[in-house]
Amino acid sequence: MISTGITLGLPLYRLATTLGAPMLNGLLSKRLDAGKEDPERIEERRGVASLDRPDGRLAWLHAASVGESLVALSLAEGLTERFDDLSVLITSGTRTSAALIAQRRVARTVHQYPPVDRPAWARRFLEHWRPDLAIFTESELWPNLITQTKGAGAPLALVNARMNDKSLQSWLRWPATAMAVLNSFEWIGAADERTQSGMSLLTDREIPLVGNLKLEAGLPEPSSGDLADARTAIGGRPAFIAASTHAGEEALIADAHKLVRNQHPDALMILAPRHPDRADEVAAILTNAGHSLARRSKGETPGADTAVWLADTLGEMAVWYGAAPTALICGSFIAAIGGHNPIEATRAGACVITGPHVDSFADIYAAYDAENARHVADVSPSAIAEAVTRAWADGPALLDAGRAALASLPGGARARTLDALAHLLEDRRPS
Repeated sequence: MISTGITLGLPLYRLATTLGAPMLNGLLSKRLDAGKEDPERIEERRGVASLDRPDGRLAWLHAASVGESLVALSLAEGLTERFDDLSVLITSGTRTSAALIAQRRVARTVHQYPPVDRPAWARRFLEHWRPDLAIFTESELWPNLITQTKGAGAPLALVNARMNDKSLQSWLRWPATAMAVLNSFEWIGAADERTQSGMSLLTDREIPLVGNLKLEAGLPEPSSGDLADARTAIGGRPAFIAASTHAGEEALIADAHKLVRNQHPDALMILAPRHPDRADEVAAILTNAGHSLARRSKGETPGADTAVWLADTLGEMAVWYGAAPTALICGSFIAAIGGHNPIEATRAGACVITGPHVDSFADIYAAYDAENARHVADVSPSAIAEAVTRAWADGPALLDAGRAALASLPGGARARTLDALAHLLEDRRPS
């Protein structure tokens, strides 16, 4: 048990976000200029709904970006199958995730961007949507939204809760605030043992270990035609996908690919930026590095001498994982990001390479390491190039080890989570 002291953090945060409207509006303007916000829907970020609330009961699922949105979609499918009088609102904070949700078209499910966490904007959002259940995913913890939702009387759940060592230490510096925020949730399902232990300490209650929902919330299956076309375009060339790259990684990987092509002149790199709206910037980086490229968004396919296929489209990661024999999972060459999920690459038949920074998915990568199921490259072009060529040589064994790693991880998280959410909804069913 930890000492909580006086809860000063929440009032200070509430005051800062109340008085900070000019700064928050300026931040939204900068994000608009950078293409990170949808100009036609920017008022949603101030809590102004662009859709009517559906009739009947409503569950609200809040996600951060693409990975969390896949979890939210999986839960939305499960909830609407169980309750024929229930609609679902999914909020997510990126244009990429909004496009993904629009493509999936889950029954009785709508999307909005979440309000920036200012009290007045959170209140406006809640007064319109009036959720019967609020479900937050992973570590998307916005204090004003959470406490105002609780004050409005809606039960809250935190699903697939994940906490790395850095975020745990941050919460421990404000224990009373952590307890106030986290104990707003009637139910918390921990994705891994580290989170279970940390949140049990912070809340002074036993948090259940449910398992990682991302093991069961996958990408949609690629169309057979798109997958066949991609494989035909690659042909017999040695190929790899640099998946979910971030700013600061593309130049590094472009230099690594030059070293790869010194050994394998016909090698092809498929590069899929985490945010396709950065495609022009990424294309310039690749061109400046001396690579010829084809852009998927323009309908281009690589010729025999094309060095890079820029996968600058939405919703096609399953195609690229299925077409390339090796996946370099990015976000792992920058410490602040902490890596991305390798599960879909392994399921699609690609062996896995990462950089050293995978703390955000430590539980999954621990299983991979126990099976020797990935190659780890240091943050240098030569190390990445070596890992790629080794993975081509070790491909079948590395893939088998990846599948063994996934089999070793605990399953059943989706069913356990849906049961808990259904219980909260039953408690709110009108008499």
